Amino acid sequence: MAKILLVEDNEMNRDMLSRRLKKKGYEVVMAFDGQRGVEMASEESPDIILLDMSLPVMDGWDAARHLKASDQTKSIPIIALTAHAMAGDRDKALGAGCDDYDTKPVDIKRLLEKIEGWLNV
Repeated sequence: MAKILLVEDNEMNRDMLSRRLKKKGYEVVMAFDGQRGVEMASEESPDIILLDMSLPVMDGWDAARHLKASDQTKSIPIIALTAHAMAGDRDKALGAGCDDYDTKPVDIKRLLEKIEGWLNV
């Protein structure tokens, strides 16, 4: 099954999402800040990245820019996860290099459909 890199600093969100994704058969690796997420994307070669946008050390917008600027990680789909649900936030995430966007609190059914769509499952 596919490997997902979950970049999320909130422990409750990380725990809930990782458990649900593992239950669906995905391998899940996790980073707790944007800088570590960028590093792990290179180290782990995930099939897809779930990227919180409000992260310590390096925010999700900068992390997405770094990931898409690197030849090693630019082809990995990134789904932005954010509580920022204002008009324009989706465009801001896509403009930073994210391939898709989903709001928090996460609707797991909707998120799984997006993941499966990007992975062509």
